[in-house]
Amino acid sequence: MKGHPVDGRVPLRRNRDLPPLGRTLLSMRSARTPSLLMLLVLAVTLSGCSGSPDPRAWAASVCTALGPWRTEIGTLTTRAQQQMAAATTPAQAKENLMRLFGGAQEASEKARAGVEKAGVPDVDHGKQVAESFEASLSAMRDAYGRAKTGIEALATSPAKSFYTQVAAVVDTLQKEYSASELDTSKLDSKELSQAFDEVPECR
Repeated sequence: MKGHPVDGRVPLRRNRDLPPLGRTLLSMRSARTPSLLMLLVLAVTLSGCSGSPDPRAWAASVCTALGPWRTEIGTLTTRAQQQMAAATTPAQAKENLMRLFGGAQEASEKARAGVEKAGVPDVDHGKQVAESFEASLSAMRDAYGRAKTGIEALATSPAKSFYTQVAAVVDTLQKEYSASELDTSKLDSKELSQAFDEVPECR
């Protein structure tokens, strides 16, 4: 910072020595300083809020995504069973099954997206845990998709052959579903396991 062009010193002046405009600018500058500090503190606080969710918050978000999914799968299954019992032709049964598996596929993808939105929990290996949940739901989604495609490809005549092949498709689906099933009791994180046991959204 340069002072007087001759002696290099910076002239000091008290507030009362300043002209009115100078005093006004100084007071404005002083008033802005605390405001600027407050903004900086707020920015740091907000940046911290955008980090990884704690175990309980993450578990709550995940269960909020999985709750409607489980309900939808249960509703679709019950409805399909009722429709299958009332179906009079293989064509009707085929249509009902395709609707069931298609709906389950969409519900699984919606749940997966919800888990992805929950982010990564703030625990050891949190990224691995979050990815395993997403992978499980992706596998279930794909299993339902393959079941739908498998049913769609079946010929409805002769009827006996159709129902035999339907049983094979459903058997494959059950095996794939079991292989990808979520089990929160086997989580590596004790914090997350406890969170899933305690938060209201997971009960």
